Amino acid sequence: MGHREDLLEGAKRCLLQKGFLRTTARDIVKESGTNLASIGYHYGSKDALLVQAYVALIEGVGESFDPRADAGAGVTSPAGSLERFQEVWAGIIRAVPESRAVWLLSFELLFQGDRLPEVRKLLAEAQVEGRKGILSLFNGVPEDELDAGDVETEGRFYQTLLNGLMVQWLFDPDSATGAAQLTEGLRRVIAGAAAR
Repeated sequence: MGHREDLLEGAKRCLLQKGFLRTTARDIVKESGTNLASIGYHYGSKDALLVQAYVALIEGVGESFDPRADAGAGVTSPAGSLERFQEVWAGIIRAVPESRAVWLLSFELLFQGDRLPEVRKLLAEAQVEGRKGILSLFNGVPEDELDAGDVETEGRFYQTLLNGLMVQWLFDPDSATGAAQLTEGLRRVIAGAAAR
C-alpha cells in the first residue's frame, strides 16, 4: 500500500477507536506510519481524510446488508417484494453487532455537524450515494442504473427507516423492531392505503 491507502486505513482505525472529534492528524500519522505532509498532499485536510474514512466504513457496513451475502448462490426473494423487504432488513439487523461502532460514529457526526460545516457538507453529498446503495438492495437495480426520481423518493424512504431502526438497536436491542415486525407494519400500511 502507498501513503494514500495507509492514511485511509489508519484514519478508519482512529475513527473507530476515538471518534471524529477526538482524532488528531498526529493520531492518524501514528496509526498509519506516514507523515503529516501526506495528509494534505493526498486528501487536502485531516477532516477530508476522516470523511473519506467514514464513507469507506459505511460502505463496508452497507456491503454486509446485501441479502446475497448470506444466500450464497443468489437472492431467493424477488426484488421489490415484501419477502425481499424482510430479507434485507434481517440482513441489516444481523450486521448491527459488528457495525455498532460505525453507527455510533454516525450519530456523533450527526450531533456535531453544526460545529463542522465543511464536514457536514461532504457528508451531505455522501448521503446521495447511501440512498442509491440501500435502494439497490431492495429493488435489485444496480446503483449506476437507478432512476434519479426513485433515489429521491424510495431511497430516502429506506434511508429514513434505516436511521430510525439504528437508533432503536443502539439504544435498546432487546426492544428494537425486528425485520418481521417492520414487514408486518408495511403490509398493514399497504392494506390500509388500498382500502381507502
